[in-house]
Amino acid sequence: MSLVRPPAVAGTFYPGQASVLLNDVTTLLTQARPGANLREPAPKALIVPHAGYIYSGATAARAYAELAGGRASIQRVVLLGPVHRVPVRGLALPGVDAFATPLGRIEVDQDAVAAIAHLPQVVVSRAAHAQEHSLEVQLPFLQAVLDDFKLVPLAVGDATPAQVAEVIEALWGGDETLIVISSDLSHFLPYGTAQAVDSETVQNMMQLNSSITHHQACGGTPVNGLLQAARQHHLQPELLGLCNSGDTAGDKSRVVGYAALAFRQELSDVQISH
Repeated sequence: MSLVRPPAVAGTFYPGQASVLLNDVTTLLTQARPGANLREPAPKALIVPHAGYIYSGATAARAYAELAGGRASIQRVVLLGPVHRVPVRGLALPGVDAFATPLGRIEVDQDAVAAIAHLPQVVVSRAAHAQEHSLEVQLPFLQAVLDDFKLVPLAVGDATPAQVAEVIEALWGGDETLIVISSDLSHFLPYGTAQAVDSETVQNMMQLNSSITHHQACGGTPVNGLLQAARQHHLQPELLGLCNSGDTAGDKSRVVGYAALAFRQELSDVQISH
């Protein structure tokens, strides 16, 4: 009998009814991609926010819309997000066979799990995943934009950027593997202050500067790990969207920041046929 991690925040962070959820996600993706500007190859990595869809869904959709060209080729998604409820040392696998959302099940990639199980920073914690929203809110978007893929879900706790980068490196693969980092930006600052802080944070990300603090981004640890790996692999970052909850569905006195970034191979690293 297979172990399935059921949805924990369906009906709160995003709609719990499949038809409503699919309609909402499809609408967000359509609005994010007004023209048929399919760019290939698809990004190797994304940084996306993880708040409720009314707050950050439009920003996340800007990143996921970039995957249209990789719908058939991407077969594995390495998804890393910070723990919010249960502390954990290292990077925690869920110890389950699949994750469920209202849109269906996503199988966990057991080959990938086996490939990183020997690393000392990789642990198993079903508790860390049970109520964690940072990974779950990404799943309906992935189910909408990709055909058939398997998941490597990692809840990131107390770890160094180098430890995160080592895990990402072990799972890097080729065009079949997408890396998604789930992170919001600053939390509960006044609107104008947040704009200034988040702008500086994004500039650091664009420069692949892997010294993002948790005050700048709640997912600073997995973000820094990706930025370290991105430097190693000469990825080119692109800012797709930047806003905060004061721009979407919240008041401006205490806001949370959201950014969407895509990371692609530099043109010099991509084979171009004439």
